[in-house]
Amino acid sequence: MDAQLKRGILDVCVLAAIKNEDSYGYKIIKDLAPYVELSESTLYTILKRLESGGLLTVRTAEHDGRLRKYYHITEAGVGRVEEFKEEWKEVNLIYQFITKEDMEDDSKRVYI
Repeated sequence: MDAQLKRGILDVCVLAAIKNEDSYGYKIIKDLAPYVELSESTLYTILKRLESGGLLTVRTAEHDGRLRKYYHITEAGVGRVEEFKEEWKEVNLIYQFITKEDMEDDSKRVYI
């Protein structure tokens, strides 16, 4: 997959993971695990980029005697998720066009 495309998709995945409630690094990785494999180093790079872009904010709070960073999606972040959903509709149409012949070939096959 194209690196830029994957980067954009991963950014939106992280935003979607914190869309309904604030979260922290380990939980974000755990929440995304059924859908995408994400290393800690990749996640923290993404979180830093999203924070710099104003798509999320960070607060520090004590948890079990340790400081933990919690990430909160901003209005701009929610807007980016909604934007992505609209863009994905177009990408899906393009995908359907590209794979149209494959689907037609599959419908002509006879299975015994």
